[in-house]
Formats: sequence, C-alpha cells, structure tokens
Amino acid sequence: MIEMRRAEQADIPGLTALLKILFSIEKDFTFNEAKQRKGLQMVINDEHGCVLLAEHNGTIIGMCTGQLTISTAEGGPALLVEDVVVAEEWRARGIGRRLMDEISGWGRLAGASRLQLLADKSNTRALGFYMNTGWRSTQLICLRKYVN
Repeated sequence: MIEMRRAEQADIPGLTALLKILFSIEKDFTFNEAKQRKGLQMVINDEHGCVLLAEHNGTIIGMCTGQLTISTAEGGPALLVEDVVVAEEWRARGIGRRLMDEISGWGRLAGASRLQLLADKSNTRALGFYMNTGWRSTQLICLRKYVN
C-alpha cells in the first residue's frame, strides 16, 4: 500500500534523493545536496509551505512541494507547486496524480483559489502528465535573475 503524508525533518534524506533525480531532468537547476536539504527544511518548517510524500514500506517513492503566495490577480492566496517527482520504477501508477490531488487539497484548505507551477519545456512526459490532470499552459513565461 502507498501512503501519502506530510514530510517531516527525518524524511529529508529520502526527499533529497528524489530531488537529485528531478534536477537531472530539469535543465535550469543543478543538484546541490546542501542547498536542497536547507530548502526542504525551510518548507517543512513554514506554515505557508507543504512537502508531501508518497511512501511504500518505509521508502519514499514520490514527492511534491507547495508554497502559498499572495496573488493580487486572485485577491488572495495562490499555491506555487514545485518539486513534483516520482521514482522511475513507480511512475504511471497514479502516484503523481494522488500527490497533485493532495497538494491541491492542502492549497484549497489554505484558501488558495489558483495553483501554478513551472515545468521544463523539454520534459514532454511531465507536460503530458500535467495536461492529462487538468493543468493548462498560459501566455506567461518564466524569467529569473540572481541577486548574489
């Protein structure tokens, strides 16, 4: 049986291993274990953040994170979904869909009226998954700038 639950600090090593897989796919990010550990700790400890995981027999096999932002367009909270990843051998079994449903439910309970995410434009498998689960592309593009 696969259990879905919120992550705890003790789960960080298993979550970090999944982020290593995810960041090997995403061209814009480089895996740095210390940074990923720190980021996970921050989201787990933040009341406006949520790290969800899928677990089978004590092994973490999938995860996603969400963080609330304030949207002027919505006049309230919106949920930024990140770090959606399922271990390769567990894909195509509904785990990703369950994680997305759970994070959506968390966002809805927190008052979010919109969910948004970024996806690597060359990751056709992930883009297909998102489209099949009701996500739609927008006219917006992502821009970024580092300040340090």
